[in-house]
Amino acid sequence: MSEYAAPRDGLILAVNAGSSSLKISLYRRDGHNSRSARQQQPSTDDALELLLTSNTANISAPPATFSFELAAHTAGRELKKEPVKSVKDHTSAFAHFLDYLKREASIDREQIVHVCHRVVHGGDYFEPVVINEESFHHIEKLSDLAPLHNGAALSVMKACIAALPHANSIAYFDTSFHRPIPLHIASYAIRQDIAKKRGLRKYGFHGLSYAYILRAVAQHLHKDPSTTNLIVLHLGSGASACAIRAGQSLDTSMGLTPLNGLPGATRSGAVDPSLVFHYTNRAGRISHSRAAAVDVHVTEAEDILNRRAGWAALTGTADFAEIVRRMRAAEAGEGGDGGWEGEARWGLAFRLFADRVAGYVGSYFVKLGGDVDALVFAGGIGEKSAELRCAVAAQAACLGFALDAAANAAAGTSRAVVTDIGERGAGRRILICRTDEQLEMAKECALSDKLWQ
Repeated sequence: MSEYAAPRDGLILAVNAGSSSLKISLYRRDGHNSRSARQQQPSTDDALELLLTSNTANISAPPATFSFELAAHTAGRELKKEPVKSVKDHTSAFAHFLDYLKREASIDREQIVHVCHRVVHGGDYFEPVVINEESFHHIEKLSDLAPLHNGAALSVMKACIAALPHANSIAYFDTSFHRPIPLHIASYAIRQDIAKKRGLRKYGFHGLSYAYILRAVAQHLHKDPSTTNLIVLHLGSGASACAIRAGQSLDTSMGLTPLNGLPGATRSGAVDPSLVFHYTNRAGRISHSRAAAVDVHVTEAEDILNRRAGWAALTGTADFAEIVRRMRAAEAGEGGDGGWEGEARWGLAFRLFADRVAGYVGSYFVKLGGDVDALVFAGGIGEKSAELRCAVAAQAACLGFALDAAANAAAGTSRAVVTDIGERGAGRRILICRTDEQLEMAKECALSDKLWQ
């Protein structure tokens, strides 16, 4: 597909393909008089109007669930978590969305002129690219470095090109935000001739989220993004931390792949590199599990560390909220066996995660020389888990961070993009930011003059 300039009244579809989910938002450009645009857009411009959102979950563990919500509730009904037996993969999930788009919102697919795809690993692509044969194959080659996500994004791209041949499919890369990371931080202590030949360095991920958070928090603090220093914690089933200095990424916890750094729901996070060879004698063999990835093949070691580790391996559930509930019950004496295989495993998983997060807060505080405008929590867990925020803030108290207990407990009810949860008068700010990767992609698309007539 070649790039073309689209009519200004065309719609922008933002697609975020996870390992087992598909999040979609639809926008209209130039929604100057739209209340929803002003509420959703953490910027001085009203570049976009949100029309609707959709989420398909549990794609790899059917039955999948599907939700579809119109931004203007008066224009239609809201549908929540309907099981959909026909969705078996990302391709069928996208087809289901297009059917709903016409039936429930009366929007014809021909009105969509640009489709923005979140791509986790962009390699040496640092700017968004229109998908053509060359760029598609480049992303395909990088799938081994992001086996849980790039394959899913590729399958949706194929479906988009087939179903929306008139629209530009544009890839936006999570790695782009981290391009400014200094060479000595991005490099590994290995032979550099081999490292350069094979592209072996820290790339960093969650970049679309960090770009959105930087812009939103800078506005909240009444600062220019280029003068803003932050420690940002994007905490969800995939979790990472980022040190932002003068509006640019200085360091981030993920590395060559999203596996390094913080543990996740099914990822181990940073471990001794030799651990997996002691864990299994099949580490180098190709995994035969079809669930291991989408459209890519991974080794047994990669499958173990990406899909059979994390707090799901410690507790048996990937639901962090359940871990917190069960930990509370165990601490209240409602549990049985106190061993790590019994009720104590909930506390183990929680404290392990909080410890690793706090470790990055301390490290990045030093890297920023103590000049930190705010500590920011984001992502599903960062936004929703008051308990985790409390645990991390307690460990960071020695750095001058102080949490307001009441504000922290009430933060879950706030609809604001950025919420203060730090103690009033404390020297350092603690914030929650409701990140939006789809909006970040759509905004970049809307403001790119070359894409519009």
